[in-house]
Amino acid sequence: MNAAHGHSPDDDAIASGDGSLKRALSRVFALLGRPELKRQRPLMALAIVVTLAAKGFSVASPVFFGDAVNVVARGQAAASAGVLVLLLALWALSRFAAQGLPQVRTLFFAPVSQEAQRLAAVEAFAHASKLSLQFHLTRRAGALNRVIERGAAAIDFLLRFLVFNIVPTLIELVLAAAVLALRYGPAFALIAVATVAAYTVFTLRITEWRVRQRREMNTVDADMRASIVDSLTNFETVKAFAAEDREAAKYGQTLRRYNEKYVAVVRSLAVLNGGQELIMSAGVFAAALAAGLGALSGRLEIGDMAAVVLILMNIFRPLGILGFAWREIKQGAVDLEKLDGLMAMRPGIADAPDARPLVLKGGAVRFEHVAFTHQGRESGLKDVSFTVRPGSRIGIAGPSGAGKSTILRLLFRFFDPQGGRILIDGQDLRSVTQRSLREALALVPQDVALFNDTIRANIAYACPGATDDEIWQAAERAHLGAFLRSLPQGLQTRVGERGLKLSGGEKQRVGIARAILKDPAILVLDEATSSLDSETESEVQAALNEAARGRTTLTIAHRLSTIADADQIVVIDGGRIVERGTHEALLARNGLYARMWRRQAESQGSGARI
Repeated sequence: MNAAHGHSPDDDAIASGDGSLKRALSRVFALLGRPELKRQRPLMALAIVVTLAAKGFSVASPVFFGDAVNVVARGQAAASAGVLVLLLALWALSRFAAQGLPQVRTLFFAPVSQEAQRLAAVEAFAHASKLSLQFHLTRRAGALNRVIERGAAAIDFLLRFLVFNIVPTLIELVLAAAVLALRYGPAFALIAVATVAAYTVFTLRITEWRVRQRREMNTVDADMRASIVDSLTNFETVKAFAAEDREAAKYGQTLRRYNEKYVAVVRSLAVLNGGQELIMSAGVFAAALAAGLGALSGRLEIGDMAAVVLILMNIFRPLGILGFAWREIKQGAVDLEKLDGLMAMRPGIADAPDARPLVLKGGAVRFEHVAFTHQGRESGLKDVSFTVRPGSRIGIAGPSGAGKSTILRLLFRFFDPQGGRILIDGQDLRSVTQRSLREALALVPQDVALFNDTIRANIAYACPGATDDEIWQAAERAHLGAFLRSLPQGLQTRVGERGLKLSGGEKQRVGIARAILKDPAILVLDEATSSLDSETESEVQAALNEAARGRTTLTIAHRLSTIADADQIVVIDGGRIVERGTHEALLARNGLYARMWRRQAESQGSGARI
């Protein structure tokens, strides 16, 4: 019967049309036709043959048993003993084959299914990874992961239930109806077909009703889980406001709503299971009665009655999961539709057809009349032009929202300028491959992103083939060596989720070591010390100076002291460059930069830091 739980439908509406199912099946079979699965095709064929054979044995076994009962009922002495043994042996063997061959099918098809899922998931993950930054900024990572995960799982589900359950069951019904009609009479075939039809119609209609209930339950379940995760994630805030009882009460209210929806789902399951049992029992009763009357009239024998009942029971057994299967097949079609939607997306930033690898000649950076406005905003960069000579350092300063970080995103070609152009060593970024461009750049952001892995793996992310000696050299240059030697596991120390086991300064220095190991031509620093205390800042700043040595360096500065020794400073306000020059020249000019410097100096005098 239907399971009360299982693969939960998405919060989105489940498609009910045949179109999505047809498209889903087309995608599944197209995937099975991929060259990567060519060597698996013999296993696919064997799995289908074994499945069909199992259905044949399932129909034959009751016939052998009925004939054995007839032999006993006839009561013909020892001459019938050999026939009885043969019929019972055939019954036992065919019954075993009907139950055992599906297990053999699993042995054949499991590697095919897993490889198909792997191909679909890897292809989708690779495609999503190449989509533009704008896509990832607006898409929830968890939702994207679920689209890929569910889409790949849907391939396995559709194959197993459609190819190896629903379709073979229909074939079994046709075989059973033929045997019933030819061996025992057309009335029995009619009873079997009518019962299955009534069972199917009832199950599908009740399942549609249950899907709506489950969707409501899943919505409440999502709210409940979001509430508890949010509360546990912000436990310090909860404790600081003495809100433990309030949070528990809120959780209790959400859980009560979930329980009400869950009870409705369980009750509808009882209606479904009860109705299915009633239809099957009515069908078996009708067949048994007709066979019994036939035996009394002499048209049939006693064993025929047993065979008819067993054939019907064999047909009904795989139908027991029809409701669950129908719901999941439809959800699988929706999941594959979402995966297709993802695969149909095209990167907003793509390499030109004739794009060439970037050829480095020192790392000169030039912005020429660059203009760019983010989607949904009115203001942005306007006519920004500056040049950074190879090996020199430029500082970029300005108020919050002036467009400083946008410059860096344009340099990495996460976006393309809407006006003007950006060049590295005289090559327009739109004419070179994104891979070669980003291989020439290294970024140390304000909040270094670390993977939940070892320190070694996080440093080596910039250069996976690096040796331990190379990683240690990068760590030493990033002023991380003493810290690593103090750890019992050294480079093999795990940093935790998002690097939470490390302090802010330690995370920054891991990020700097990563950039040093990459050995880029151009180093980009995005307010890399703005969230650190004074002592840690001085250590990290020393590491940054070491990393910048001999490289073209662009530094976004919140604390102006970090760019005071830059070869050139540009000041941006309202998306335009309003000042440029050295630190001393800008102070002497007594403009925006000088005012920002004085405000930070006053804040420092009050206990803050420049």
